[in-house]
Amino acid sequence: MAGALRKTMEYLGLAESDERYDDYEAYREEPAQRDASVHPLHEDDPATAKSAEVATLPRRTPVSQVVKEPKMSELNRITTVHPRTYNEAKNIGEAFRGGVPVIINLTDMDDADAKRLVDFAAGLAFGLYGSIERVTSKVFLLSPEHVDVDSSGAEAPRVPGPFNQS
Repeated sequence: MAGALRKTMEYLGLAESDERYDDYEAYREEPAQRDASVHPLHEDDPATAKSAEVATLPRRTPVSQVVKEPKMSELNRITTVHPRTYNEAKNIGEAFRGGVPVIINLTDMDDADAKRLVDFAAGLAFGLYGSIERVTSKVFLLSPEHVDVDSSGAEAPRVPGPFNQS
């Protein structure tokens, strides 16, 4: 029984084997006879040195350095969002971050959530160098940095401060 326990412990690496391997020398190979036509290649020997072509791999730009530049002349889409809850702010942020102007119609929201969403949109516009403009009392336009909005045709009443949310 002790022999089986000892062998198990040796197998698991918990104990060292008592057997000694003294006959390692018997397995040492004799140097092989080399053929006279076969010469080893050494880096120091310029006559036998061979060169190989090295293919260069295309460089990949790290994802953190990729900047998506929207094209100035190709404004072909405006997104209109009619949110009912504040949870739909993600849709607004994704569209605006993609360089698309967003019209936010808050008529279907209660006033508390509408104020939170306007605060979110103002922070989004500020963080991405865009602009936010009030179209009507509950409709706002988020414009990315590359979009210029000309609102000279219809003058909206000036409200002191960025937004009067009270």
